Amino acid sequence: MTRVAVVAGCRTPFVKAQTSLRHRSAVELGRHAVEGLLTKAGVDPGAVAELHFGWVVTDPTVPHMAREVAFSSSLPASTRAITYSDNCITGTTAIIAAHDAIALGRQEIAIAGGTESMSNAAVLVSDRLSDALRESAREKSAWAKLKHLRGVRLRDLAPQLPGVKEPSTGLSMGEHTELMVKEWKIGREAQDHVALRSHQNAAAATDDGRLVAEIHPFDDVNGDGLIRRDTSFEKLAKLKPVFDRSEQGTLTAGNSSPLTDGASAVLLMSEERAKAEGKTPLAFLKGFENVAIDPADGLLMGPGIAVPRLLRRLGLTLDDMDLVEMHEAFGGQVLCNLAAWERGWKEDAIGTVPVEKLNVLGSSIAVGHPFAATGGRIVTTLARELARRDARYGLVSICAAGAQACAMVLERA
Repeated sequence: MTRVAVVAGCRTPFVKAQTSLRHRSAVELGRHAVEGLLTKAGVDPGAVAELHFGWVVTDPTVPHMAREVAFSSSLPASTRAITYSDNCITGTTAIIAAHDAIALGRQEIAIAGGTESMSNAAVLVSDRLSDALRESAREKSAWAKLKHLRGVRLRDLAPQLPGVKEPSTGLSMGEHTELMVKEWKIGREAQDHVALRSHQNAAAATDDGRLVAEIHPFDDVNGDGLIRRDTSFEKLAKLKPVFDRSEQGTLTAGNSSPLTDGASAVLLMSEERAKAEGKTPLAFLKGFENVAIDPADGLLMGPGIAVPRLLRRLGLTLDDMDLVEMHEAFGGQVLCNLAAWERGWKEDAIGTVPVEKLNVLGSSIAVGHPFAATGGRIVTTLARELARRDARYGLVSICAAGAQACAMVLERA
């Protein structure tokens, strides 16, 4: 198989939901990321064979979002588009699919990524009203239609937004993480320190231009809107728990990733095509591992298995990794999985990650977490930083709702 290169990456600014990009749909955000990528990479849109694009908080009126992104962008109608939905690893799932198409020789150039507009989540109605409306639609006369609506109560008219609870367990990701940190004995103070470092690193990487270089400004928004420059450990410590409101609760709005609007896109090419195009790869996709576990073992503990398995299969160690990009769904989730790597959990222990290698530009707590866009953002950040440092190996670790996870290794050689 041919090696697959990460040639470029681009994203919109990541902003808090219901703020500066609230009037932009997921399709518009996705189109903007794709257009920015094509511009930054200097690639002919007609050369892109496939668009692999993801979306988690979907809209039933747009059943094939990736195709709509393609139609609204400068990509030609001949570009094949595929839509993905895989919770927080949607972006890496799209990247892996594009990798496979190129590695197996079916294509030479593809774009992968994802988009999310949490501000424009589809509004749902109650089951009673939904049933009544469906039955009413089958009738022909107005009287017959009204008969089906007689049982609807005023409370049934209240709009409902998509929930964040796991359908299989009835608990949210935050509630599951509260269970995890109690089991792994991860305290509030340690979680707040993860959050503080995320904001400090993201602020520094914004000031020196590293994060800004990834962004294609949109609607006069030039940078990420969630980085708290003025935060401190003392300020974080004052926040109240939001998932377990008892004295035992440790997860707060400060040490959890926020609801975010944004999109990201990554340009992938075969090694040969990159040479032919005169493009210097940022890095190559060396390997990846997806896992699924029982939520009872810890909903977001998948990286504790995925990373050791991947490193073992590639014949590499954690010490070989020059940089580690670990998705920060919650500060507690990061610490639980780091502990699993250090102590061993369902897989042999693989060691510790020096703090100077971990999330050196900040991560999801500070930058934001538009579910389907996070994978593309992390791969872009890691590939660019590896190239800047002329380092060899970088590790991607992303947990996901649904008790799944993805690990990926990027290589420069």
